[in-house]
Amino acid sequence: MSELKLQRLCQIMEPEPGNPMEVEGVLNPAAVRGPDGKLYLFPRMVAKGNYSRIGIARVLFNDAGDPTGVERLGIALEPETDYELRSDGSGGCEDPRITFVEPLQHYVMAYTALSPNGPRCALAVSEDLLHWKRIGLATFEPYDGIDFVHVDNKDASIFPVAIPNHAGKMQFALLHRPLFQGTRPEETIFQSKSRVVDIDRESIWISYCPMTLEGLEPYHISLFNSHHRLATPVSPWERLKIGVGTPPIMSRHGWMIIYHGVCEISETSKDVPQLRYSSGIMVLSKDHPQTIYYRSVEPVLEPELQKELYGTVPNVVFPTGIDRRDDLDKPDRFDIYYGMADNRIGVARLDLPEFLPDEGVADPPEAKV
Repeated sequence: MSELKLQRLCQIMEPEPGNPMEVEGVLNPAAVRGPDGKLYLFPRMVAKGNYSRIGIARVLFNDAGDPTGVERLGIALEPETDYELRSDGSGGCEDPRITFVEPLQHYVMAYTALSPNGPRCALAVSEDLLHWKRIGLATFEPYDGIDFVHVDNKDASIFPVAIPNHAGKMQFALLHRPLFQGTRPEETIFQSKSRVVDIDRESIWISYCPMTLEGLEPYHISLFNSHHRLATPVSPWERLKIGVGTPPIMSRHGWMIIYHGVCEISETSKDVPQLRYSSGIMVLSKDHPQTIYYRSVEPVLEPELQKELYGTVPNVVFPTGIDRRDDLDKPDRFDIYYGMADNRIGVARLDLPEFLPDEGVADPPEAKV
């Protein structure tokens, strides 16, 4: 079994007592270095009725360079637009992932907008991390009869640079996980363990923006017209669902993401099934990111602590933020920020070895476009 595991550092954030905007939890943060070199978290803050905002917090470190806590700075986004609000007064801006897109010299936030039609991928941009301008909902042209626009879609993140598409053309790309009817883990759990995975409707997808790079402005990154399956559930720990976790970040081995996988708990009741959200590592080719070089056979982080086993949604570790520790001259160290049972935020450390374990799996050829 692989020794490639995450080492927990601490719980870094929990709901602030007396703060009505956090009464139902703080979770699933983006993590990104600001223009000042400091690390900022953008947690999902949940008020009564599952009404979510995206906050801003500065990460505090001890003398050894390990994160120890946060300083709250305010709100980055709260529901305002028609695609973030519902007629009954509910709504939400949820689960952000933020990337500094180098050619644009802007930060791009991909987040989940809780629209009247269901969750959708939305985008916003900023120059300083403190002031954000909405681009709108990401739009997707159909692919081979698959309609991405009129289905729920979550877990989006954008690459920090243009990457080659299937034809070798350099384009900006978005990772996302459409939630087609019948593919939620609450639905797939009732299917046979030997079920056949629907590779079109149960995959993480990579979609490309057709705009030319020359003269491209941040608000142009909204239409995606070329789509390719990236990854499909393969291992038992992720057999019910996989989804993007942290934004892709360059490592010594290629583009790396920490993703989530869902399985059922073995002792669960047939009437009230229980799910377990764990985390794995996926490494994509630097030059051909549609190619998976490595993928965890076993989880690198799974619910074990009391605050991961019990909370708003039990048995959940949900990675969304990643920080490469260049500030410590340790480019092989990555700090992973993750939601704990949909109520708190933890941080764990990954030390990437010179060589990846041999047992890493990729998707079978038939699961690729």
